[in-house]
Parts: sequence; C-alpha cells; structure tokens
Amino acid sequence: MRLGWRVMRRTTMREIMVTLVECLGGISVPLGWSESFVPVDTEAVDPDTRAQLAAWCLHNNLDALISTDGDADRPMLTDATGRVVPGDVLGPLTAQSLQADVIVTPVSSNTLVYQMGFPHVIPTQIGSPYVVAGIEAAQGKVIGYEANGGLLLCFDAAAPNGILPALVTRDSMLPIIAPLALARAKNISIAELVAALPKRFTATDRIVGIETDVAHRFMKELSKDANKRVAFFEVGSPETKIDTTDGLRVSFGDDVVHLRPSGNAPELRCYTESKSKSRAEALLKGHLAKLEKSLISR
Repeated sequence: MRLGWRVMRRTTMREIMVTLVECLGGISVPLGWSESFVPVDTEAVDPDTRAQLAAWCLHNNLDALISTDGDADRPMLTDATGRVVPGDVLGPLTAQSLQADVIVTPVSSNTLVYQMGFPHVIPTQIGSPYVVAGIEAAQGKVIGYEANGGLLLCFDAAAPNGILPALVTRDSMLPIIAPLALARAKNISIAELVAALPKRFTATDRIVGIETDVAHRFMKELSKDANKRVAFFEVGSPETKIDTTDGLRVSFGDDVVHLRPSGNAPELRCYTESKSKSRAEALLKGHLAKLEKSLISR
C-alpha cells in the first residue's frame, strides 16, 4: 500500500507519521513538507487543496493520502482519487474496527452512525467539552468523536496485534490507521469501504457578520412557530422531526437542515444532510442564501 502524506507545519508529527506507516508495513511518500505553518480546516478543505490532493494521488499512484491539522488532533484521510473521507465517517469506521458498543458524538454528526448496528449512540451538543461529558456519563466500550475527526478511545481495545490502551484525549492517528487497517483486512480500497456504508451525506458552511442577538432571536422564532418554519425551509416535504439539542435541527424525511448560531463569533452555521452529496450541497446552498436574505436586512 502506498500512502502520501501532506504535512501542514514544521513539527515532529510528520516524522512520526512516516515512522508509523513504515512500521505498519506501508510505503510512505512524503509530500508538501513545509518549513512554515500551513493552516488547514479538516472539516472544510478548500477547493484548491482538494485539487492538489487529487493530483498527488494520481501522480504518485497512491492508495490513500493522510495528514493532520496544525496541532495534530484532527485527521485527514483521502481515498486513492484524493477524495476526503469526512471526520464523522472516520469516527464510526474506527469504532466498527475496534468493536465499540457506545458512540458519543455531537448531534450534527452524520447520522449513518445510527444505521451501523452500534447498541448505543449518544448525541451531544457541539464541542469537545460536551462529548467528554457524554463519555463520562456512558458505560461500556465507548468511543467519542467529533465531525472534525478528533477521536477519544475510552476503553482498552482488542487490536490485531494486542491490546490498544484507552486514550481519552483527542487523537488524529487512530481514526486514520483504523480505517486503513479495516480496508486492508477486508481486502478492499478506502473508497469501497466508504461506499459500503449507509448512504448519508453531509455539507456545512456558515455566514458571517450576523450579530449573536439577531441570530438567537431568529432561531427562537423559527423554533416556536411552525408556520415560519414552513415559510423558511424549502425542502419539498413536510417536517418529520425537530431537535433543539444545539440550535435547530429539522428533519424532512431523507433531508436534514440544522441551524446553529456561534457562541463566540457573529456568525451562523448551517449543516445539511441527505441521501446524496449533491442533494446535501444543494440544501446547503439554498438555505445559506435564505439565511443571508433573512438576517442581513435585520
């Protein structure tokens, strides 16, 4: 297996990653090593970076490409075409690989986790403190993860070559290595591993310049008034469920739109989910436009 590595900043993490791959029997191909800090958001990889990832995979005949964010607590894994596997897909794949039976993850994470056969899935508010609190209240073989891919292993897991001790701090390497190992054990590619999962796709973005009080007032109005929700949400089917665990998350059959004001910045984030990537992205684009029209004028 040939793995490419994009390293985001000058740190010993890049050497550790190469060592890990080679100790596990892979062939490492270091790529894009930099002597200065290169910022990256693993939840929202920009189009130029996505194009570079695809080019690296093609030109180097890679099976996968991996990296982390700047402080190495958020993973990035692509398939052989350079397509990024989202962090809230890496999380359940890792849990499946290590036979976890309790999953703790924010309410905004991909709901495919509920369809993968785990005995218990515990949704929390968005943010690592809430995930940690959910973990502390849970019992069993617990794994916690966020949409950014940062993962907490909360039990001593049986790995192929021995026991993997619990590490209750946000880790980026386990949610990279475990899906790769799972794909190798099944003798399939990362793309095939992901394709076998329940068909749920997410998209997220935000609008900035929305004052906190304006955003919260708007959210309160939508939460309390069904007629205003009908007027605002353009999904094409009636709402089937409302969740106010963190913001307002409304389900419309196969489609989900989740709105959440930031707690520390003048912005409002929109999360969408559907049974196809194109549908999730269309829902996101449409509702961001509606949010901008509804809130910028206030």
